[in-house]
Amino acid sequence: MNFGETLFKLRKEKNLSQEDVADKLNVTRQTVSKWETNQSTPDFDKILPLCELFEISTEELLTGRKPEENNTKVEEQEVEQEKAPTKEEVRKKSAEVVSTSVFIYIAAVAILIVAIPVLQMNPIVATALFLCMIAWATARIIKHYMSIPKFEKSKEEKKETEIIKQINGIVGAICTIIYFIVSFATMAWYITWVIFIIDGLICQIIKLLFMLKDKEGKTDEE
Repeated sequence: MNFGETLFKLRKEKNLSQEDVADKLNVTRQTVSKWETNQSTPDFDKILPLCELFEISTEELLTGRKPEENNTKVEEQEVEQEKAPTKEEVRKKSAEVVSTSVFIYIAAVAILIVAIPVLQMNPIVATALFLCMIAWATARIIKHYMSIPKFEKSKEEKKETEIIKQINGIVGAICTIIYFIVSFATMAWYITWVIFIIDGLICQIIKLLFMLKDKEGKTDEE
């Protein structure tokens, strides 16, 4: 709300006309009209008389917000800051999400291996169950990393991130080579794509190991 709108609202609340306000401030009605339409603003020596007339603070006159509203916003911001997780809390949560997702990945692969030959499960049902578990684990990881706040990374953390990327790149290249070798050797293209799932699993394990390493390092420092 701009100054003119605030002044108009306050005048209406007091049931005053523009002439009434003009008389009390020793100005013309046209001057008050220009204030309310934002064509001009009051001189400094008219601010306090306006506040006294409408029985408000200068802050409320100039901003259109009551002090209580400002205090409420400040309190809400403070509460939000208090609720914001620390870097250590985020790291612990990340370790929990990654570790449980890795477990789901492993369980999914294990189920796929034994479901058809051992449990005599329908191949379509077994594959659907496998994909659902993989999707669940992946969704947990994506949801977590998209919801955490961004922190300024230290030099060590940036270096660690680069190392993880390089290791994951090497693992990805190796898994791709293995995929083609195994696929051409067995011609079992319908199942060898699981190697890429294993690739993702290894990458998550690597990330988890680095998290645990950092946690142990901080524990030793303490």
